[in-house]
Amino acid sequence: MNKKYKLLLLGLLMDGIGVLTSTVTIIGDFADIIWAPLSAFIIFKMYKGTEGKIGGLVSLVEEAGIFGTDLIPTFTLTWVYKYLLKKGKD
Repeated sequence: MNKKYKLLLLGLLMDGIGVLTSTVTIIGDFADIIWAPLSAFIIFKMYKGTEGKIGGLVSLVEEAGIFGTDLIPTFTLTWVYKYLLKKGKD
C-alpha cells in the first residue's frame, strides 16, 4: 500500500476519533479540549506545506466545536483536496 492510501486510512481513523469525542455528552467536551490541538498537530505533520498548515488550523477550529462544526471530516477532506482535487503525487 502506498503512502497516499496509508494517509487516507489514517485520516479516516482520526476523523473517527473526532466523531467519538463529540458523541459522549459531558466527557466529549473535555476530550475536545485535548483532541482539538492534538488533531491540528497530527494533520500538520501528515500533510507538509500549505495543506498541513490550513488543515491544522481548520481541524483546530472544527474539533473545538465552534459553530457546530465538530462532525466535519477534516482529515478526509484534506486528503481529497490533496490527492483528488489538487492531484498530489506523494
